[in-house]
Amino acid sequence: MKKKNNINKTTIQTSKFPKPISQNIIVLTLLISLYFFPISSSALQIPPPLPILPIPSSSQLQWQLSSMALFLHFGTNTFTDSEWGSGHADPSVFNPVGLNASQWVQVAKEAGFNRVILTAKHHDGFCLWPSEYTEYSPKSSKWRNGSGDVVAELAMAAREAGVALGLYLSPWDRHEPCYGKTLEYNEFYMGQMTELLTRYGEIREVWLDGAKGEGEKDMEYFFDSWFSLIRQLQPGAVIFSDAGPDTRWIGDEAGVASSTCWSLFNRSSATIGGTDPRYSQGGDPQGHDWVPAECDVSIRPGWFWHASEAPKSALKLLDIFYKSVGRNCLLLLNVPPNSSGLISAEDIQILKEFSELQRSIFSHNLAENALVSASSTRGGSNESRFNPHNVLKEGIYSYWAPEENKSKWVLSLDLQEPVSFNVLQIQEPIHMGQRVIEFHLDILNEKGKWKKLINGTTVGYQRLLQFPTIKTQQLRLVVDKSRADPLISYLGLFIDPFSVVSNMSDTSSPTYDTHIIRQTVATMWQYLASSWNSLSMISV
Repeated sequence: MKKKNNINKTTIQTSKFPKPISQNIIVLTLLISLYFFPISSSALQIPPPLPILPIPSSSQLQWQLSSMALFLHFGTNTFTDSEWGSGHADPSVFNPVGLNASQWVQVAKEAGFNRVILTAKHHDGFCLWPSEYTEYSPKSSKWRNGSGDVVAELAMAAREAGVALGLYLSPWDRHEPCYGKTLEYNEFYMGQMTELLTRYGEIREVWLDGAKGEGEKDMEYFFDSWFSLIRQLQPGAVIFSDAGPDTRWIGDEAGVASSTCWSLFNRSSATIGGTDPRYSQGGDPQGHDWVPAECDVSIRPGWFWHASEAPKSALKLLDIFYKSVGRNCLLLLNVPPNSSGLISAEDIQILKEFSELQRSIFSHNLAENALVSASSTRGGSNESRFNPHNVLKEGIYSYWAPEENKSKWVLSLDLQEPVSFNVLQIQEPIHMGQRVIEFHLDILNEKGKWKKLINGTTVGYQRLLQFPTIKTQQLRLVVDKSRADPLISYLGLFIDPFSVVSNMSDTSSPTYDTHIIRQTVATMWQYLASSWNSLSMISV
């Protein structure tokens, strides 16, 4: 009986607990809650759009962000008044008694160039470092008592100043006896390349080309082997040649790119020393490789220093800047050291003026306080990561992105008051691929109607368009055609008081109003005297 009573007591006690809730009821309750109280969209991030291939490597991206590099042609040609040396000049002529590589780097850095490239060996075969594979170097000269090393001095100066270093090693060698013997010379060349890439710290660019005079010895260069060696020894370096693999020649030595310029390229359609210049200039919208263009030009008529030559004007350099950096390219400006081993005073003066012209034009974005709206925004108007206002933030890593699958891509700007401008700057976030094919800029005229101001084609890292000065408060950027949904990282409006553009074509060459130039340059020098005082202390 007691056992039975205990069982009953236990039964009575357990019955006090509620019955389990059905799983179906839990699910139903959750669904009702989600319907009436949905999870806030702000709690979930919209991912960025997919990049459109090809896209740049890390080293290519850093190269493009630098915008300008300084080329330094220097060697026995500097002392023999030559351009393409014969390879027979006595090495004793090389004696730059005042050589100061720190001056070269300082001049470059103060003028806005954060990369320098030295002709470690030009076509004449004279080496600017003590190579173990030839005596044709400073070892055979009186300079530094035969123990000089230009590459070492420049590498140290660049490293101390935080300036990237690149080296040019000419494949064509008019001095080396084994040139023309394919296997032997390729071994020789790779031996010299190994010296350069293992002795001097980090090298950020390796520059070579297919230049060779007519009637010279015929031989095959083992480019693929060279490139593999460079990748092995300096994996962070970009490799330049007529056809890449990392950067390509623009196809001329005037520093001018095509008004349509793609970073896309097909390396299989190009050969070093034999690429169609028109293909190099424009790139390829169907290209499978990312190979942006480099525009090389000399500040003087020649590439090496000649006492009889004078530098281009700062205004000419500004025009080149618009047609190179302003067309999705890097500008490689050659500024050759003179026979004393210094950059000449007149060249420094031109670089000062060029730098000041850029500063006076591009230091202030006239659209910085604009109200910006867009035809659509990825993730909706509250999605700040893709908001149209991002186009007023400098840099390429923030950008406006439209909603997917839209046929209308428009950025509208209200400047809040009428503003005069004559330069448009546009940038794409190139780490997401190059997209824009065609675009145009509209302004709202006095009658309240939209009027097309100028057409443009490719954008890429940076596009600068010039046009006659216009004054307006309302404008809109319309992307007419794109490889994928367009992404715009920066939009700037500027006033250039120096260039006078006669028409609205983005391929036109500006002329210059000399009266305006004289007035502006006259007021420029006080600024220059203070900001460049350090350079005036250097004897050239």
